[in-house]
Amino acid sequence: MKFTFLGTGTSGGVPIIGCDCEVCRSADPRDKRLRTSAMLEVDGRVLVIDAGPDFRYQMLRNHVKTLDALLITHGHRDHIGGLDDIRPFNYLQHKVIDLYCDRWAEAMIREQYSYAFNNTDYDFAPKVRFHIVDREPFTAAGITVLPIEVMHDRLPVRGYRIGGLSYITDAKTIADSEKEKIKGSKVLVINALRERDHPAHYTTAEALRLIAEVKPEMAYLTHMSHQFGLHADVERSLPPNVRVAYDWLVLEV
Repeated sequence: MKFTFLGTGTSGGVPIIGCDCEVCRSADPRDKRLRTSAMLEVDGRVLVIDAGPDFRYQMLRNHVKTLDALLITHGHRDHIGGLDDIRPFNYLQHKVIDLYCDRWAEAMIREQYSYAFNNTDYDFAPKVRFHIVDREPFTAAGITVLPIEVMHDRLPVRGYRIGGLSYITDAKTIADSEKEKIKGSKVLVINALRERDHPAHYTTAEALRLIAEVKPEMAYLTHMSHQFGLHADVERSLPPNVRVAYDWLVLEV
């Protein structure tokens, strides 16, 4: 399984508009972060996790020509703001795109993209087929996916485990029963917003505590803000099995 980090930044991306901090001024390309998203390629099938505002550029940058399924973690704009740009896939593949999410995310998508669902005769709207995800395994494009429920403040968010990869973003708390699903992962991707506490996101220290608890072989931090620190500085401070993810990083899992 080939796994690509399409974006590793938080809702505003990095650099932040109008900011002159050290991270936003960094010349290191690893400090330039699009909104968080990822792509999995398995035996010719392509699954994308989240379609935020940078989705169009992310697809063009990675020369993606087919899309078999979308896995949505939750309905916040930085994770669904690019859904209109699935239209070329609808056209090129002559099909509706299968979209997997929980009922909260479906409601938010239907609200934010009402033109795509309230007027079904409109040919130029994005076309998706909803599949509602709870906590049980499901199959997307022939690939088995295990949902992992985490809490983003009071909003349920779906993480996903596919084979040896567990992918979690926008977590602040995870129930013990859901942590059990993560254990034994070859690779864990987990959000780490910044050092300072946040009501809805793991801090770097909180992410490291989770990693120590569930013990993946390797872990990668994602969904980082400009307050996270410089990529090079933070990575030097991490345990040997933890890395800072960056946009366009590719893993073989």
